[in-house]
Amino acid sequence: MEPHEALVALNLIERVGPVRVRQLLEQFGEAPAILRASRRQLLQARGIGEDIADAIVNWEKTTDLAAELKRIAAFGCRIVTQADAEYPELLRQIYDPPVVLYVKGRLHAQDKNSVAVVGSRLTTPYGLETARKLARQLAALGVTVVSGGARGIDTAAHQGALSGQGRTLAVLGTGINLVSPAENAKLFGQIADHGALLTQFPFNRPADRQSFPIRNRLVAGMTLGTVVVEANLTSGALITANFAADYGRQVFAVPGRIDSPRSKGCHDLIKKGAKLCEGVEDILSEFEYLFPPASPPSSPAAAGPRPAVPLNENEQKVLGLLGPEESHIDEVIRRSGLPSSAVSVALLSLEMKRLIRQLPGKLFARNG
Repeated sequence: MEPHEALVALNLIERVGPVRVRQLLEQFGEAPAILRASRRQLLQARGIGEDIADAIVNWEKTTDLAAELKRIAAFGCRIVTQADAEYPELLRQIYDPPVVLYVKGRLHAQDKNSVAVVGSRLTTPYGLETARKLARQLAALGVTVVSGGARGIDTAAHQGALSGQGRTLAVLGTGINLVSPAENAKLFGQIADHGALLTQFPFNRPADRQSFPIRNRLVAGMTLGTVVVEANLTSGALITANFAADYGRQVFAVPGRIDSPRSKGCHDLIKKGAKLCEGVEDILSEFEYLFPPASPPSSPAAAGPRPAVPLNENEQKVLGLLGPEESHIDEVIRRSGLPSSAVSVALLSLEMKRLIRQLPGKLFARNG
């Protein structure tokens, strides 16, 4: 049996979670050896009691590994484990990273620069538009947007990232073959084409009270920070934020109306130390290393042309319209012929790349 297959089998056994698998691997070295072990050998492993030892010894009676492997192949997804290079690096660092990930789509190295955008299923138009805008701008700047695929803010975040022509990952609280909510079937297909769907749950696992907190743990664990856009005081998004804080990741909260129950959770996070987020600049300011400034020459003799910074077509057009003199954003929009949203994203990207600077009154000027 291959290690990947053995890990899938262990993931199918009730109550054998990531922490116990890690303890077993410390004892037996590899996953197939765990499944071959006797009850007596299993009881010698740290943290393994009689119930767990019995469950592992009898795994072939309670699980159908062959059927699960067939479902994986037929669905067009694959298994990613911690031994694989594409396993999210930030997720490896948490206390209890998943044993296996079911993945449909592709995980890229660039996904290490990812931010979670989450919130309530019950939303306001303000919350939906804010989530779409933040996700669109993050994605357009090359930041991978991660969310939970749920109705409301999660859906808006995925939609915004796709409209920004960027990458987005949906972490599911069900088996990868289940679409919840049902109306997101088309969206899930788009996410798989421009990012990935992923879950730690086996096929056909329905959502329940336990699965969503587990899903939220993954969302927080695989991202640099979590942005809560809109949430009441009982929203699961606050669980994601708490996990992020426990993992030492940055937590952001978008303020809302003081009389709106949908904003109470965000305001509570801000009171407890979350960074107030009024725009994408507040997020990116915490991660300036994603857009490192060009190193100055060590001496006048060493001075020469600055290394070229990769720019997309819109950024090139907008940069070409700017000079050392101040230009108002409305003038840049008019002269570029681009939509105002595209110009705003391009200006933000150019500013983060230190090619332009913003002045008071929505004025912009080229550096150097």
